[in-house]
Amino acid sequence: MRVSRGTRLSLRVLALGYLFFLLAVPIGVILWRTFEPGLSEFVASISTPAARSALNLSLLIVAITVPINVVFGVATAIALVRGRFRGRGLLQAVVDLPFAVSPIVVGVSLIMLWGAGGWFGAVDRSGFQVIFGIPGMVLATIFVTLPFVVREVEPVLHEIGTEQEQAASTLGAGGWQTFWRITLPAIRWGLSYGVVLTVARALGEFGAVIMVSSGFPGVSQTLTLLVHSRYIDDHNTYGAYAAATLLMGIALVVLLLMTVLDRKRSDR
Repeated sequence: MRVSRGTRLSLRVLALGYLFFLLAVPIGVILWRTFEPGLSEFVASISTPAARSALNLSLLIVAITVPINVVFGVATAIALVRGRFRGRGLLQAVVDLPFAVSPIVVGVSLIMLWGAGGWFGAVDRSGFQVIFGIPGMVLATIFVTLPFVVREVEPVLHEIGTEQEQAASTLGAGGWQTFWRITLPAIRWGLSYGVVLTVARALGEFGAVIMVSSGFPGVSQTLTLLVHSRYIDDHNTYGAYAAATLLMGIALVVLLLMTVLDRKRSDR
């Protein structure tokens, strides 16, 4: 099907206009209102104890979530691609479940499971607080970021096939040797891309985390919760803009990293 030059130009203008009004205008307004009072005001707003604590907690949750999702994501991808077992379709559905379920539902489910009156409420009653604490926030983040590593590694495993792994096994390599020397190097770019997506999703998660967090500054308040608290509860509009800009800056760094990894993966 041949498309005329005028049609292509019209589609490009339409797409760019849509992106401009949907993304560029809101982001531009936030940046303008953030830096209008001056850079010193912005630095002061993101340097408060609450802001530093929120940033540290967000990074801590990312540092816990990413290794767990890497281990279980790679294992799940290998099982789905290499394995043939009963319940494989069910496992595929479970992996995609976070894409279909609202994060609010995830938070409510965690409360029903780990709350004081939930199935595992004995853990909470024993003194180890899961809900309204960091463990609950980590569980919520792990769930919503579960599919990314799996879905980025899975097609790479399909592409590389099993020939090299079988050759290594024929030469006497064990399962772990084959994984570390053959499989892992072959999937490293897909895995890296999945990790970056996991980091981006974990940093920006709000719906599931707010349900299982107390929201107290310095205790269980992430950057996204800080933005919500400043804007809704404290009516500190400028503080919310400053925190959102900080979060946006981190997301921009993650986006640039995604672009670099995507180019390297394409070259490979």
